[in-house]
Amino acid sequence: MSMDQSKPGAARRSSIRRLLPLAILALGFGLFFALGLHRYVTLDTLRDNRQALSQWVEANRFWAIIVYMGLYALMVAFSLPGGLVATLTGGFLFGTVLGGAATVVAATAGAAVLFIVAKSALGDLLRAKAGSAVARMEEGFRANAFSYLLFLRLVPAFPFWLVNLAPAFLGVRLSTFVAATFIGIIPGTFVFASLGAGLGAVFERGEQPNLGLIFEPRVILPILALALLSLVPALYRHFRKH
Repeated sequence: MSMDQSKPGAARRSSIRRLLPLAILALGFGLFFALGLHRYVTLDTLRDNRQALSQWVEANRFWAIIVYMGLYALMVAFSLPGGLVATLTGGFLFGTVLGGAATVVAATAGAAVLFIVAKSALGDLLRAKAGSAVARMEEGFRANAFSYLLFLRLVPAFPFWLVNLAPAFLGVRLSTFVAATFIGIIPGTFVFASLGAGLGAVFERGEQPNLGLIFEPRVILPILALALLSLVPALYRHFRKH
């Protein structure tokens, strides 16, 4: 076989290797719904199985944390719904501090996996086909990537999975993505973990948890203040440049 003939074959194999992880994530996402697993990721499931779960966690605390973090990371990597319920479950099973910390680490790990897969599979291709306007946006985003990502993580105006994917297509470094994700999700995660820690009493009273707590001024205003503060470096660079 000539060198010219081998090059297309090698390119195809390279493309398949790059796209295979993305195909696995897409297949897992489809199977999640095809098997009806989404019906079990609810607070009703947690309420109905809370005693069995609590007993198992008490008897196997180390492995319970490992399993919880692994499942949470997979949920984020596969972009599955139910992150809020999973965060509440972490607070319910392990308490505010341990549950919140485990969730932050697991969510960051899962987001990093999705980021790496998307960047290696599609990032170069999309940038190659992008026009000059997208190239300028990419340059601006990269220059202030940490500030922008931190803002998007602190204020969940966009879906978590979308914020995982967009930076991968805009040339953001993995270290910047991981740092901004880890720091940015801490406030909201611990708020919901604290809600989860109090679910036992709520279930015993036969009530529904008040998930609107995060929108109360005493909770949301400090988070918004942090989000605005995260944009200060980007704004400073903008005004200094112009």
